[in-house]
Amino acid sequence: MCTALSYRTKDHYFGRTLDIECSYGENVCVTPRNYPFVFRKAGERKRHLAIIGMALVAGEYPLYYEAANEKGVAMAGLNFPGYADYKEEAEGKDNIAPFEFIPWILGQSENLAQARALCERINLVNLSFSEALPLAPLHWIISDRSGSITVESTKEGLAIYENVPGILTNNPPFPMQMFNLNKYRHLSAQTPENRFAPQLELPVHCLGLGGVGLPGDLSSESRFVRAVFAKMHSVTGDSEKESIGQFFHIMEMVVQPRGCSEAKPGEYEHTVYTSCINTDRGIYYYATYGNRQISAVDLHRTPLEGETLAVYELVREEKIAFQN
Repeated sequence: MCTALSYRTKDHYFGRTLDIECSYGENVCVTPRNYPFVFRKAGERKRHLAIIGMALVAGEYPLYYEAANEKGVAMAGLNFPGYADYKEEAEGKDNIAPFEFIPWILGQSENLAQARALCERINLVNLSFSEALPLAPLHWIISDRSGSITVESTKEGLAIYENVPGILTNNPPFPMQMFNLNKYRHLSAQTPENRFAPQLELPVHCLGLGGVGLPGDLSSESRFVRAVFAKMHSVTGDSEKESIGQFFHIMEMVVQPRGCSEAKPGEYEHTVYTSCINTDRGIYYYATYGNRQISAVDLHRTPLEGETLAVYELVREEKIAFQN
């Protein structure tokens, strides 16, 4: 399971946690403007916007988990099992396989409005990348500095939702996640007054009592609530270091240590990596489960007029700075 976040200070930041039982060999990948994308049902696109993100590169094709383009539009796909439903090819639609969805949108969209217009014409077809890499059941968050939308393809069809908090986790569908927030209207960053029994003296023994009742488990519903609460109450400066530091601190509300959520006997979900993209500057920051030091790849330090992918291997081993 995973959590995605859109966050804005002076610049716009977008990222996610990847929570799964193992790594699949993903790395930071830059797709330059002249890399030829061949879409299974929509032809070839020889030139497009440059893209940076986390991807599994299979057969020289970037299977992006999340990414941003050079214009500041970002997108992530998150697990959506039991609800995601892909269709047969439909006449009059842009028939796009789910694994092509991120490059299709980010390759063309200069802002969120353009991305939404593309989504309104799309039909996500039931077409796998290969037998070895079958389709994952996903839904998506798309963001820029102006806002976010969520895209879900279910049995009822494709739906596009305004995502005001700029947060996405997994099940259930997005409208149910938003409705669930009503249960937490009473939570606050402030110390609450005694409404339980005003005639009783109930001393305030610590800070944080306004958040009593915030769910602490690892379910997608609870992570959604915690991430929204942390983002909406976030206070930070506008500098790059303050902004990315705060982004990673917000994501610490939802990271998963290995051992607390068993996926199968002997295998446990954990946060394989956490990413944070400055979409205005094209800088991809990340930390891995084995290396909590933040590493970075700058889109604009890669030749963007090239035709071949640039792949940057993740730093996965812990780096410790001794002070003596």
